[in-house]
Amino acid sequence: MSNKESFLNQINRLKNFRRVIAIDLTGFGNSRKMKYAYSLDDYVYDVLGVINELNVNEYDVLAHSFGGRIAVKLAVIDDRLNKLILTGSAGLKPRRSLKYYAKIYSYKIVKKVFKNRQFSGFGSAEYKMLNGFERQSYVKIVNTFLDVLLGKIKNKTLLIFGALDNQTPLYMAKRFNKKITNSYLYVIKNAGHFCFVEKPQEFNVIMWEFLNGD
Repeated sequence: MSNKESFLNQINRLKNFRRVIAIDLTGFGNSRKMKYAYSLDDYVYDVLGVINELNVNEYDVLAHSFGGRIAVKLAVIDDRLNKLILTGSAGLKPRRSLKYYAKIYSYKIVKKVFKNRQFSGFGSAEYKMLNGFERQSYVKIVNTFLDVLLGKIKNKTLLIFGALDNQTPLYMAKRFNKKITNSYLYVIKNAGHFCFVEKPQEFNVIMWEFLNGD
């Protein structure tokens, strides 16, 4: 699980020139623990709560992976959001192989037969790190797809993806680029899902030019 410190290179690049608000979402970093299983909208309203509390009239957003889901919804519902940067953004319906569906159906059958047993062989690495409300929230959110919202985004949008990203692969980046009218895709070579950590200088140059250009 990630937190705001993941963006330390970007925070340090921006903080002397802009007001930077870095948020640990509920259940992440130093933020509070979940008291119930969050939906995506719960996270969106949490972020809006911070923006309102700080009296922000206009803002740009830099969001990674899960944060990209929140940013997409913010771009659609909040007119104060100006420019949008999505890196390794999640939220689109992935391509699935027959092997994947076979594994899911096998799990459902086994779970139905052995109702009171736990099975460690199923689920992603992220899922296995979670428990309780966090696990319930994860299942709810990863099955929420935002493809239909992309055409509603009018913000200037920069997509920065790592060429080697195997969590949100380039086909997703290209889908974002195709469906968000005013978007530009930049691919960082030899970098993966955390391209902003792996290649901070290159990432920051592209980010800076986008935020300060026309």
